[in-house]
Amino acid sequence: MKKMFTLFALLAISLSTIVTVHAGTPAEDTEALRGYLQKTLGSKANLDEFINGTYALNEDAREQWMEIEEFPPYEIDLEKGEEIWEKPFKNGKSFASCFGDDISGTRAKYPYHDEEKDTIVTLEGDINKCLKDNGEKPFKWKKGNIAAVSAHIAYAGRGGKIDVQPKTKKAIAWYNKGKTFFYSKRGQLNMSCADCHVYNANKKVRAEPLSPALGHPSHFPVFRSKWGNLGTLHRRYGGCNKNIRAKPFKAQSDQYKALEYFQAVMSNGLVLNGPGARK
Repeated sequence: MKKMFTLFALLAISLSTIVTVHAGTPAEDTEALRGYLQKTLGSKANLDEFINGTYALNEDAREQWMEIEEFPPYEIDLEKGEEIWEKPFKNGKSFASCFGDDISGTRAKYPYHDEEKDTIVTLEGDINKCLKDNGEKPFKWKKGNIAAVSAHIAYAGRGGKIDVQPKTKKAIAWYNKGKTFFYSKRGQLNMSCADCHVYNANKKVRAEPLSPALGHPSHFPVFRSKWGNLGTLHRRYGGCNKNIRAKPFKAQSDQYKALEYFQAVMSNGLVLNGPGARK
């Protein structure tokens, strides 16, 4: 823990270039973030490849990852997710009753802003809503059945593109809430999401390079070797907060839904390729 604290502390005080948060539109923010990453990462900044995280920037790591993907560790979860999807509820209905039989375009719809309820709707949120609406017990948020069903939907939607467009005042307010979270410092290490994934993208903490901010929502849910199982994006957010010694928010909290929404907007146009495998 002392080594981790020292490394993160050094990382925090070594920031030489700061991108300040300003009241820009989503389009302006996207252009600024992508321009910054292209400038700082140079020839390595193939933005379309950022759906692969650090594997977009490190050839050796990419080769190892591609070998893993030949026999992906999430295959069992995909089978489990399909079984859960097809199993009828007690009332005779199934997940297809909520999402439809063709789910090839389902993943690309999330997250989105519900104008009437003024909230961000996530894929995992609608999975549990489908269960509750049909008299079934909802899944736990971070891993297990919810990650398996999410993976099944994500796999069917591979090749689609992220297209999240906040247009109304309420939607933009949620976007700005996520933007503020992303750039705000927190925890004992006084760090923000941007400190790692913008200002120090591709720099190392211990032996691991930090992934660029773009494309984070594209490949979830993810099987992490560290976890030994499949987990949701909000589970990963919680882990990041713990790394900087900040108290994590609950999965599907307004804070994490706003953050997911912001990151999806920043990643507009990138291809969905979930589920994924990471260290």
